[in-house]
Amino acid sequence: MTEQNNNGVPKKYKVGVEAALEVMGGKWKPLIIYHLMTGHKRSSELRRLIPGITQKMLTTQLRGLEKDEIITRQIYQEIPPRVEYELTAYGWGLKPALDLLCYWGEEHLDKVYGDKSKVLEDF
Repeated sequence: MTEQNNNGVPKKYKVGVEAALEVMGGKWKPLIIYHLMTGHKRSSELRRLIPGITQKMLTTQLRGLEKDEIITRQIYQEIPPRVEYELTAYGWGLKPALDLLCYWGEEHLDKVYGDKSKVLEDF
């Protein structure tokens, strides 16, 4: 398995999970993808849904997801301009993986904290 890095030099992956984590790994990308699964969003909506992310980081992550063809950016010719992001058909292929991660996370919260509703209130 190979992919080009920033220098145009092919990267080699030993297993598919390495390639998957290259595209959707990190703290923010899975959250962005998760929120886009409910429909298209503007940057400001994503900022509200992901309060810990800075505008600069959100922009960087959105650009990376767009480069990897996970999301598309639609620019509307209005004053002021409106930009919306949504998942591509290719990006929707990540839904089963994210669904399983969400399920595992819920089970983990239940195992570690017992009543997960109490934990989620704290956030």
